[in-house]
Amino acid sequence: MKLGVGIGPMGPPGGERIIKLAQAAENLGYDTIWCPEIYGMDCFSPLAWIGAHTSKINLGTSIMQISARTPASAAMHAVAMDYLSNGRLMLGIGVSGPQVVEGWYGQPYPKPLARTREWVQIFRQIVAREAPVAFDGEHYQLPLQGGTGLGKPLKLMQHPVRDHIPLYLGAEGPKNVALSAEICDGWIPMFLSPYRMFDQYADAMRIKSADFEIAAAVPVVIDDDVDKARAQIKQNVGFYVGGMGAKTFNVHKDHVGRMGYADAAQEIQDLFMSGQREQAFAAVPDELVDEIALCGPKERIRERLQGWKDSPVTQLNVGAADADTLRFFAEELL
Repeated sequence: MKLGVGIGPMGPPGGERIIKLAQAAENLGYDTIWCPEIYGMDCFSPLAWIGAHTSKINLGTSIMQISARTPASAAMHAVAMDYLSNGRLMLGIGVSGPQVVEGWYGQPYPKPLARTREWVQIFRQIVAREAPVAFDGEHYQLPLQGGTGLGKPLKLMQHPVRDHIPLYLGAEGPKNVALSAEICDGWIPMFLSPYRMFDQYADAMRIKSADFEIAAAVPVVIDDDVDKARAQIKQNVGFYVGGMGAKTFNVHKDHVGRMGYADAAQEIQDLFMSGQREQAFAAVPDELVDEIALCGPKERIRERLQGWKDSPVTQLNVGAADADTLRFFAEELL
């Protein structure tokens, strides 16, 4: 199993913290360092900074939101990053949710699966450079219809290092996960249980190819006090299930519900939205935390790693950024 790590908090201005993290992970044999994008920093700039100070570790976006960039804009970003890093980019993409898509980017959210499929088709054509790109879809048209009429199909001027840049899809719902197995090179799950994958994602597991990558973000807290370690995970889960979405539409709440924790998810949301955040965090079940995270003493984590080793996961993205934790996982898995 390969290992990855997320950038986490940026630290003071200047980027020194993320450079040290990336270099430490690279020296330990980690495969990829991943940079998020929500509505703060973009995901490409920190990776460019890291790429200039490393030579082997792959540079992953987790997740570049497709509403933020047209396929052509994203392709130019990706080709530039891949070129400058000598072929180290892993482009993780996703649709996000309506609060961010419509509230932050001012783009429409409906039909996210169809929009993703069209986006990926155009992106692939641009990077492959086989011909000038023309596309007539429901969500994207190249050239644009109804404009001046002067637009024409164009071909990427820059020759890429690779004519196929790996695409990973960030997804939680079964249909979206199946889409990743159909049209992408990998899947980036969130709040994943390694014990339920063949039940929850039967369609995706059936159609995925042998070289399909599953890069799972796994929260990690090493602490001799298991309850104290779980409490840190509960804050993260409670925030997403309780507040990262509307009362009537929250993909994280729905995902946890499909895992068998629907009543708990509803209680978490009700408490969070009524202003009782600490109670919402406390309502996250211990059993849920133990399924999706690795927490407690090193001996306990070592035992629970077996569930991840036995799963289809190909890369475990360690949800912690301290040197001791990175070294521990390198010793256990690499």
